Amino acid sequence: MKLQIYGSGCEKCKSLAANAEAAAQALGVSFEMEKVTDMNAIIDAGVMRTPALAVDGKVIIQGKVASADEVRALLE
Repeated sequence: MKLQIYGSGCEKCKSLAANAEAAAQALGVSFEMEKVTDMNAIIDAGVMRTPALAVDGKVIIQGKVASADEVRALLE
């Protein structure tokens, strides 16, 4: 599973990354984490509000810091 965090690298982006990592670990799935900070790549992915989380290239969260439980529910 590939998890991508889209954003500038701010505290909200870091929190979303940590929550996504915790959710994937709680589910026991193997994953790769990528942090995308390039504005052109963010726009190309269709992200309009950051932070955002994509799973295997599909954006599932935009514009908020989802809790680990919220992310886990989306990954299940």
